[in-house]
Amino acid sequence: MEPNISRCIHVFSRRSIQTPCRLDVARRRPSAFTRPCHAQWLHTTRPALVQSRAPVQSRAPKTRDRGPKSNEDTQTDFSALDLLRNTAAPATSIDACTGDGFALNNQMRISGSGILLVGGEAFRWRPWLYEQRREGTVGQGGAGEDAMTGRLLNAKRQWEVPEQAWGVLELVYPKPDLLIIGTGPNTTPIAPAVRKYLNGLGIRLEIQDTRNAAAQFNLLATERGVGQVAAALIPIGWREGR
Repeated sequence: MEPNISRCIHVFSRRSIQTPCRLDVARRRPSAFTRPCHAQWLHTTRPALVQSRAPVQSRAPKTRDRGPKSNEDTQTDFSALDLLRNTAAPATSIDACTGDGFALNNQMRISGSGILLVGGEAFRWRPWLYEQRREGTVGQGGAGEDAMTGRLLNAKRQWEVPEQAWGVLELVYPKPDLLIIGTGPNTTPIAPAVRKYLNGLGIRLEIQDTRNAAAQFNLLATERGVGQVAAALIPIGWREGR
């Protein structure tokens, strides 16, 4: 009996000693569901150093003297970059826009009307005269048909003139590629009927106020020629319904 008891005690003690080792091994064994941890290095700047730096302020120069003039040949001659410096301006280029007309490069002055520049020729242009009105009646004691009075805007406040005002463009050949329209002191959108009519003649349109339209005509007419560019300008002093 005693040997059996001692044998049981020996076996029990042996199992109790081996059990913690198995549990410890199981704890140390990595699980398949655990995610590995990787160390990451973060680099941050200290805001105290950034804020401590004083902002750089530019100071006004004390003098405008740039020193002696350089004699080097590497200086840029901007006048040599002008491709049109040797190109003569057209005789019909506009020197000035006045309140009631225009001053041309050929010393001609037009007053009391607009101007139509086509093919190197200048025409007096009064698109505000309709069929019921006639030109040249002021000197005959008329009601002032030559005066700058009338309407160029339709009910939708669009710039619209009758087709009879473009008679020169129908007769000239070859027709200009571009027509620059100056609508007076301000830029006004033109009516679709006017655009459709002129586009039907094969002419593209550019709409601006008269000052900018005159400047653009001078540039394009010098660059491309007066045969390719035309202009129809209303005086800058025009007032609707006056």
